[in-house]
Amino acid sequence: MGENIVTAHNVPGWRFWLPLAAQVALILAVPAQAVYTQVSGRTAILQTVPVDPYDLLRGYYVTLSYDISRLETLQNLPGGEILVTPDWSGQYPSLFEAGMPFYVVLQPAVAADSTSPLPQAWQPVRISGDRPANLPANQLALQGNYRRGSISYGLEAYYIPEDQRIEINERINQSQQSDGTRAFVVEVKVNAQGEAVPVSLWVGDRNYRF
Repeated sequence: MGENIVTAHNVPGWRFWLPLAAQVALILAVPAQAVYTQVSGRTAILQTVPVDPYDLLRGYYVTLSYDISRLETLQNLPGGEILVTPDWSGQYPSLFEAGMPFYVVLQPAVAADSTSPLPQAWQPVRISGDRPANLPANQLALQGNYRRGSISYGLEAYYIPEDQRIEINERINQSQQSDGTRAFVVEVKVNAQGEAVPVSLWVGDRNYRF
């Protein structure tokens, strides 16, 4: 009867608290990174692509796509040829390995449109498979990913308060009828690693903060 009986009182406390602390740290790291990016990141303006306003808002989230989300936009940029290769059948283009990051170098538009209330969208100038170093002061690198036939930047879905959904829908519809493809833009903050967080949505002369 000399067997040792292990009870909850015999288990060192750190065996319970250490995994719990690691999980809490992991959960807190995501919003902390977003806050850091919003505070320390550089501002860029991204051009959206035309949408059906009735499909734009799903539940409490606005879903957007950007001009730089289009494969045809990226493959025509300098450096785009290293990212776009035909698949085995030669019928469909695809970026190198699905899920691998790439970087779009952006800079402000050369000529600002003083007649538009919208901030001027930044222009993509080249593509890089590695994070660019020593960029000019007027440029920044935004990290993107290609997965399952689509390009994303982690900037495609935003929470919108319920009381703003109808107003935003109506304004987007009106703006697209009058301004076409330049109906609305998104202001983002980009950190030194190329990660970005959304700041606000511009629709016509109205600004909606996320």
